[in-house]
Amino acid sequence: MPNYPKSLTSAHKRFLKGLFPDEDCLLSPEQMAPFSADASLERAMPWGVVRPQSREQIEELLKWAQTERMPIYGRARGTGRVGNAVPSLGGLVVSMLKMNRVLEVDEYDAIAVTQPGVITSDLQNICAEKKMFYPPDPASVRISTIGGNVSTCAGGLKAVKYGVTRDWVLGLEAVLPGGKVMRSGGRSHKDVVGLDLTRLFVGANGKLGLITEITVKLIPLPEASASVLVGFSDLQSSLEGAKAVFQSGVLPAACEFMDRITLEAVRQGEEEIPLADSAEAALLFKLDGTEEGVNAEVRQLVKALEPQKPVSIETGRGVEEERIWTVRRGISPAAFRIKPTKLAEDISVPRSRVAEAVERAHKIGESHDLTVLCFGHLGDGNIHVNIMHDGENSDEVKRAHIAKNEVFRLAVELGGTISGEHGTGLTKAYFVPEQLPALNVQIMNSIKSIFDPQNIMNPGKGW
Repeated sequence: MPNYPKSLTSAHKRFLKGLFPDEDCLLSPEQMAPFSADASLERAMPWGVVRPQSREQIEELLKWAQTERMPIYGRARGTGRVGNAVPSLGGLVVSMLKMNRVLEVDEYDAIAVTQPGVITSDLQNICAEKKMFYPPDPASVRISTIGGNVSTCAGGLKAVKYGVTRDWVLGLEAVLPGGKVMRSGGRSHKDVVGLDLTRLFVGANGKLGLITEITVKLIPLPEASASVLVGFSDLQSSLEGAKAVFQSGVLPAACEFMDRITLEAVRQGEEEIPLADSAEAALLFKLDGTEEGVNAEVRQLVKALEPQKPVSIETGRGVEEERIWTVRRGISPAAFRIKPTKLAEDISVPRSRVAEAVERAHKIGESHDLTVLCFGHLGDGNIHVNIMHDGENSDEVKRAHIAKNEVFRLAVELGGTISGEHGTGLTKAYFVPEQLPALNVQIMNSIKSIFDPQNIMNPGKGW
């Protein structure tokens, strides 16, 4: 463990107040408390919080931090689910939310340049005004920032067709420990000169430096879209149905699945859902493109599903799509109708092993007398496994964590990963050595030491 300070000294505080005037430097417990946790509910109090408004401030900060060996925790909206933004070793939280301008949208170059604190959906809406489209669509798109998405390589609902955040970042500007400014990539859509440092930063979880500017690739805004919610009599039929759709040549923008337990939880709500009562599994597709192309793909999709005898098919276009998606958007709050606490994991396995992974995850839950519900992004094998339990019952908590480890081992056994999009942060760090070979971890640590020789960037977190 590096020799970090034990707390902020009076000299440290004077420096920070000088660099970040007034409300941009927060030092009281009341002010810092909101920055102590993220959506994982892991919590640790920082020693201070700063809110930069310029790259120059960050340069001075990281020059000072390297000299003082001060732990630095970059943060945006705190929507991450694994404790990655939690200042687990004390130190300083750097909130990037005041660097929140979209600097440029160029429809001819098909790029946007943005600061990291911009809300992702705001970036999408600004691009849409120029008939351009930024496709990455994490579930938190309306509240998470583009900087947070880049730092975690966010996935999302449309990853099956459009890929993840990494596939859309063309270039970035980042400040490294010591105050050095690194620029990589740019506006060009193709560049094979040297190692791809841009992609190295995407998904690095703030462990290499602080990103201050991002250039993303855009495409023309799709002319039309449609969503199709399909109910099946059992899980196997739904998974066979998805396989048939892909084999038919249709590539949906999104392909979500929900198991029986998930649907039971959603049905307990007051809002009626457009799905047959007899459905014990469901698929939700989104198609986009030209008006003519979307209409043709809807027909092709429905035809491909016929052999699986779906019990209901509901199609929505335009404003009607939102009604179709109420089922999927209602899952997270609905889960708490089963139990008050959940371990929300995001394993990913090869598409051909999804059925086995879901069935075995259910059995893991049964073996510990716990309810496990599964849903997620079927198109890329990303399964959200929610282990429901009572957080006030110590025995249930213990059984839930044992089940979590068994789910992780299942994912690795099936050729998958313990995290498809959330990362490892605090909550999964201990399991990383069971997935990654020691040589891989050694290489990653060596790379980090080049960027961050004093290990001040987001220390205490796993890969």
